[in-house]
Amino acid sequence: MKITEHIDVLETAGRRLAEAAAAAGPDAEVPTCPGWRIRDVLRHTTMVHRWAASYVAEGHTTYQRGAVEPALDGDALLAHYREGHAGLVATLRAAPETLECLMLFPAPSPLAFWARRQAHETTVHRVDAESALATGPGPVDPTVAADGIDELLRGFHGRDRSRVRTAGPRTMRVRTTDTGDVWTVRLSATEPPRAQREGRSSVVGADAAAEVVIDTASGAGSVAASASGPESVAASASSPGSADIEMSGPADRLYLTLWNRLPTDAVTVTGDEELARLWRETSGITWS
Repeated sequence: MKITEHIDVLETAGRRLAEAAAAAGPDAEVPTCPGWRIRDVLRHTTMVHRWAASYVAEGHTTYQRGAVEPALDGDALLAHYREGHAGLVATLRAAPETLECLMLFPAPSPLAFWARRQAHETTVHRVDAESALATGPGPVDPTVAADGIDELLRGFHGRDRSRVRTAGPRTMRVRTTDTGDVWTVRLSATEPPRAQREGRSSVVGADAAAEVVIDTASGAGSVAASASGPESVAASASSPGSADIEMSGPADRLYLTLWNRLPTDAVTVTGDEELARLWRETSGITWS
């Protein structure tokens, strides 16, 4: 997806989130995030929007700590959310392609990273907000969903901080039945998941052409070259019988299942279901 397309997704998803929040009310429970109410979705998402906008607007090259959720509620909170969302969209649209700032994992450019990250941040929380409505959440566009699966598997879980580990080497395959995308994910006890998108020329993780190195103490990041390339794993992704588990289904169902917004039985699981349980228990992305 192009940068402009990610920004369009962010804009639309953010508006739909606000509409759902207004319709549901701040005290409505959020089924996709047990324990949360609509006010929690708004407080969290506006905090992230403003935090992300600061990187783009101010060109921060080190991890910025100290973001806090606003202590607002009701109409004031909704207005604050709308303002922050509009500000993020405007900041991304105005940013030059030559923008230099921190990326949390590899991307073609910092602007591409932040546009994509906030498109999916907002899409997932749009689903959360809509889950509070009697009608439930609307679908995610298949192209957007497939892109989000890729970001989750090759971006977030390509980092050392991913908690997904297995006692021994295992392989998970993720296959979309509508967009034709396939990811092969190598799991182990000692390293974060190493994922390859079949038919693509780049991987994120140990075999990536470039990787973001995060200093876990300071949060600072830098891009470092890797000695190995995609050739070392290209053959393995096309071996249909080599996976211990395969999760397949429409892209939007897989996207929301891998983000733990839908139960595992929302998609087709073949093979070792224990790996599906392990993913659900250890793959959550938390704010820090």
